[in-house]
Amino acid sequence: MPGLTDDETDRLFHALATATRRDILRRTLQDEQSVSALAAKYDMSFAAVQKHVAVLEAAHLIIKRAEGRERLVRADPTMIARARALLSRFEDLWRHRIDRLDAVLADPTHPTSTTGE
Repeated sequence: MPGLTDDETDRLFHALATATRRDILRRTLQDEQSVSALAAKYDMSFAAVQKHVAVLEAAHLIIKRAEGRERLVRADPTMIARARALLSRFEDLWRHRIDRLDAVLADPTHPTSTTGE
């Protein structure tokens, strides 16, 4: 699975930066929904929900398709898997750094050690 480009990463984090968009993504993970059905669930205008959907679509987190006059949206599991892989790499990086810090602090010969007092 290819990594995300810097632009894709920026769009991903921007898309996930608001609770409404995270909720839309959660709802579309469970079931494909029309934009109008989604809009009915929020205390905002239809146009505002459409803008949230557009941000998620630009980040490739959801896929929108036309069915008659309705626009249906569903989460894109491929991009979600790519985002999960990115976050996993960040987690691995930080776990490795913490492990190295723990090793330094546990080394009684190291000047910053808390065990060599």
